[in-house]
Amino acid sequence: MTLKHLQHDIPDIVIGRLPIYLRALQHLAQEGKELTNSDELGKHLGISSAQIRKDLSLFGGFGKQGAGYRIQYLQNKLYEVLNLQKEWEIALIGAGDLGRAVAHYKGFKERGFKISCIFDNDPHKVNQNIDGIPIQPMENVATAIPQYAIKIAMIAVPATVAQEVADLLVAVGIRAILNYAPINLETPDGVFVQYIDPVTHLQRMTYYL
Repeated sequence: MTLKHLQHDIPDIVIGRLPIYLRALQHLAQEGKELTNSDELGKHLGISSAQIRKDLSLFGGFGKQGAGYRIQYLQNKLYEVLNLQKEWEIALIGAGDLGRAVAHYKGFKERGFKISCIFDNDPHKVNQNIDGIPIQPMENVATAIPQYAIKIAMIAVPATVAQEVADLLVAVGIRAILNYAPINLETPDGVFVQYIDPVTHLQRMTYYL
């Protein structure tokens, strides 16, 4: 069975840990290391070595008992599992303070993502540029996203219009949404939504204070 077939049977919580493993491997590679093991990864990440071995075993293991993992090989395999062999183009909806901060973030490019289109409904923002990317009016969504064959979008709009924006994105072919708006979105099966709400995380932390 191929990695592609396996992906549909893997718990989402495991998929969520794979980018964390990949980040740790990248740091180790930058330090000049060629080999690692689950104990070393566990110390870096605060995850038990047993959990790491169990997670990776779901995709074939990628290492030898007692010998550990070749870092470059494991990185390449995780890129394959996560479909990161190519650069993914992204549409950003919302060019307010949050949208601009997201657009300026340099970490997307180095990890395989590129913001190709930015949209906003404010006519005063349309035709302005953010790092060389022109802000387009919302009416361009229906043509621009299919033109670039974009499958991923980020929503950085007020909660009051987030669902309307999500509906529009799904209608033009978006299949994955990173949502910064503080609202749960209703989407059809086959559309994956990930939420980022800093306030929610802050409220969770204050419980421990």
